Amino acid sequence: MSLKIRLQRRGNKHRPVYKIVVAESTSRRDGRFVEAIGNYDPNARGSAPELALMLDRADYWLGIGAQPTDTVKSLIRKARLSLTPAR
Repeated sequence: MSLKIRLQRRGNKHRPVYKIVVAESTSRRDGRFVEAIGNYDPNARGSAPELALMLDRADYWLGIGAQPTDTVKSLIRKARLSLTPAR
């Protein structure tokens, strides 16, 4: 069993919202998943957060050997950068 951390599409037509999930690599894109670890809204406006990710759970799954997709890898990097204090 190979695990992936990937995006699962939600939302409406022309207005996607994504869940960041840990799923088996053989499951469908919007199918079964093991755990949901965050949300991503590429069209967020105003005070709505664009990215909400549980980094502790992402680190756990990465430690077990789950492979993130390229997009999720960049979102994890973005979440880590938003946590570091500005100098």
